[in-house]
Amino acid sequence: MKITDINGSVKLNNGLNIPYLGLGVYKIKDGEEVFNAVQYALDAGYRYIDTASAYFNEKGVGRAINEHRIPREEIFVSTKVWNSEQGYDNTIKSFNKSLDRLNMEYIDLYLQHWPVKGKFKETWKAMETLYEEGKIKAIGVCNFLQFQLEDLMSFSKIKPTINQVEFHPYLTQESLQKFCKKENIQIQSWFPLMHGEAFKIEGFQELATKYHRSVSQLLLRWNLQKDIIIIPKSKSKTHIIENSELFDFEISREDMSFLDSFDSNLRMGPNPANFNF
Repeated sequence: MKITDINGSVKLNNGLNIPYLGLGVYKIKDGEEVFNAVQYALDAGYRYIDTASAYFNEKGVGRAINEHRIPREEIFVSTKVWNSEQGYDNTIKSFNKSLDRLNMEYIDLYLQHWPVKGKFKETWKAMETLYEEGKIKAIGVCNFLQFQLEDLMSFSKIKPTINQVEFHPYLTQESLQKFCKKENIQIQSWFPLMHGEAFKIEGFQELATKYHRSVSQLLLRWNLQKDIIIIPKSKSKTHIIENSELFDFEISREDMSFLDSFDSNLRMGPNPANFNF
């Protein structure tokens, strides 16, 4: 990944460019709260907004994007099909509802939220149909482990472009990283700040101080330097701006290794191998 500035992007395996910095809106309330957060982000230079059916805020996200001065075609939008909405017909219905709530003609990236056993294959087939109809520019998955990706790709016509997974210094999933890189599937991170736990770790704070940065900026930059797309969540204008100020410093190879050394296979969220869907 070539890191340049806030306008930088990565080319996916279908040729579509996706910004490597976006705003996540998980647990941000629909209405004015998410409307304001999206507007703050767009004003700050973000051009990627990530939401989901299960976040119950697509309507506010869509209103913020559609009412902003930045043209829709310059903004990358992703949303996701939730577990209870999976299966072929249900996925088509869920997608159309998301499209309606967002008040958009197309979605840039549509993702499976979790690999629901017994359903994710039919869900993927529906997503392929929507992609072929031109309603989606790229399709991908979230929380898929290697064996689940291999299962999916064993029958799919279209390879996933993205795998959005839990990723932070305590959980780097090196083998999954290598597999996705080999298959040209771009990894995107969630919980990059470890659900707030990162701010309690003395080593992170000391290293952030060395670079005259916050812990958030340090770990987000670490993600980028590991070729990971980031979508940090915030509803605070100050934090949204802070999370975008990542492009005038670089973490040294030695300090990257130091952050890598914290890996202990510790999850803050559910394990996709045994998550109760």
